[in-house]
Amino acid sequence: MARISGIDLPKEKRGEIGLTYIFGIGPTAARKILDIAGVSYDTKIEDWTDDQVNKIRKTIEDQFKVEGALRSEVNSNIKRLMDIGCFRGLRHRKGLPVRGQRTKTNARTRKGKRKAIAGKKKAPRK
Repeated sequence: MARISGIDLPKEKRGEIGLTYIFGIGPTAARKILDIAGVSYDTKIEDWTDDQVNKIRKTIEDQFKVEGALRSEVNSNIKRLMDIGCFRGLRHRKGLPVRGQRTKTNARTRKGKRKAIAGKKKAPRK
């Protein structure tokens, strides 16, 4: 089992897929890391040698911001936007979509479960 940046990588996956389990590493970055470390993309994680794991770990530490450091940077950026009161910060504060999506319908992921409006009744028919 390879443990990199505090994450246990799934041993049955290919190298380029397994590295994406680390927060901050996507498919492109995973390929770049494996190129630098000199490891094949198709080699399963369980077949990596200790030397290869150490090369990959060193590459990630030297060239990428991942996991805790990246999460704290993202959170501080969001907090900064909310503190200065810009439009994006206000959207974060209200829990609404930040990047211009419609909110009349959809946006349920950001807005949460629907809330019933109390006292709203249909007009009686005559």
